[in-house]
Amino acid sequence: MMKKGLLLLAALNGFLAVALGAFGAHGLKNIASPELIAIFNLGVDYHFYHTFAIIAVAFAGHWISSKLLDWAGYLFFIGILLFSGSLYLYAFTGAKWIGPITPMGGGCMLIGWILFAVAIAKYQKD
Repeated sequence: MMKKGLLLLAALNGFLAVALGAFGAHGLKNIASPELIAIFNLGVDYHFYHTFAIIAVAFAGHWISSKLLDWAGYLFFIGILLFSGSLYLYAFTGAKWIGPITPMGGGCMLIGWILFAVAIAKYQKD
C-alpha cells in the first residue's frame, strides 16, 4: 500500500524547496554574501534530494510492507528540518551556534537511507 501521508509530506516539501530555491536565487543576493548564498543553496539541494527520497519511500510502500519504510521517510523529513533548516537559518543569521545542528540532520538522512535499504533487502515476494 502506498504511504499517502509520506506522499503528502513530500508534496509539501517539494513546494517549500521550490519556494526557498527561488528566494535564494532572487531575494538573498541583496542581503547575503556569496558564501552564505552558497550555504543556503546547499540546503535547498539536500531539501530536494530528500523530498525525492520521501517520494521513493512512499511508492515503495506499494510493494513493500515494512515499518522501516515509515521510519526512513520520517528520518528523511527530520533530516530536512535539521540539515537544510540549519543551513537556511545560518544563511539568514550567520550565527555559528547553528553549526552543530547540521550534522545531526545529515545523520538522520544517513540512517533513513540505511533503513530504506534494509526494508528493500528484507522484502520477500509472496
